[in-house]
Amino acid sequence: MAGSIFGKHFTIQTFGESHGEGIGVVVDGCPAGLSLTADDIQTYLNRRKPGQTKFATPRKESDEVEILSGVFEGKTTGTPIALLVRNTSQRSGDYSEIASYYRPGHADFTLDEKYGFRDYRGGGRSSGRETIGRVAAGAIALKLLKELGIEICAYTRSIGPVSIEYSNFDKEMILSTPTSMPDADASAKAESYLEECMKSHDSSGGVIECIASGVPSGIGEPVFDKLDANLGKAIMSIGSVKAFEIGDGIAVATMRGSENNDAFVSEDGKIKKATNHSGGILGGISDGSDIVLRAYIKPTPSIFKPQNTVNKSGDEITIEIKGRHDPVIVPRAVVVVEAMTALTILDLMMENATSKLSNLKKIYE
Repeated sequence: MAGSIFGKHFTIQTFGESHGEGIGVVVDGCPAGLSLTADDIQTYLNRRKPGQTKFATPRKESDEVEILSGVFEGKTTGTPIALLVRNTSQRSGDYSEIASYYRPGHADFTLDEKYGFRDYRGGGRSSGRETIGRVAAGAIALKLLKELGIEICAYTRSIGPVSIEYSNFDKEMILSTPTSMPDADASAKAESYLEECMKSHDSSGGVIECIASGVPSGIGEPVFDKLDANLGKAIMSIGSVKAFEIGDGIAVATMRGSENNDAFVSEDGKIKKATNHSGGILGGISDGSDIVLRAYIKPTPSIFKPQNTVNKSGDEITIEIKGRHDPVIVPRAVVVVEAMTALTILDLMMENATSKLSNLKKIYE
């Protein structure tokens, strides 16, 4: 299977299936000397693991990470870092029935068309558990970026019809609400909405917003490796993401240039912008403002309502999906968006090291 490698300088290669022996990632390009422990990575994996709230799949997994290589005496060695999380709560019998038919909203049909064969146990590589490798690698990228003064914060902006109020924004709420919303009032409303969905055997989608602060200006390549283009690929590569925005996003299509343009101002001898409609990126290159992006997540396709589909013989049938499924994917996907954002920015920052002579002189003189 091609397409399991991401990045050019800070590269990751994920491996494993939902119901296989384990899920993992090999990280290459991490510089030597970064303090790194399993706990540093586990903190982020705990945010995406199942079974923590009534709005997450009841599958119970500790998702404990093992560092197999690339770290010695608590520091990275500069060699590939191999990380493994073993699967301990597989119930493949829940999925044996779907081997013969195609679930609506899933990759069953397209995988069969592409390979002529698929791992039907929980979706195999197309399962949300594949994101374990992304989050584990992202934890390293996030720690490296922190060393450079860059912070990345993602949160749930909306679930179904319920959106946060920015006047109520409380960063501490992201990790304490079951919805990952930074607004306690909105979270309570979203929880009620999700309970209604669950009672009717249905699911919900939502929006994740992510802000990267402290990214210096000049990051991103001006043609094919634009910062926003690479972020778009990174975020859209996450399962269930169906749309992506930078800054004002689709709203710019209804604005005038006089409304959309960000005026430049001089502040304490530094060039800044008066507004940030661009989301921190101009011409594919960071402008020093906060980078603001959004991921639009579809409703969980595995629902317990009867659904119409076909089997492998082409016969039309009605199915009722069994198993353990999230009524909403959004809260657990927040940390995945954070991880992919970090991986993208770090990789392009490494690329930027060779963009001008003065950068190389800082390293070698």
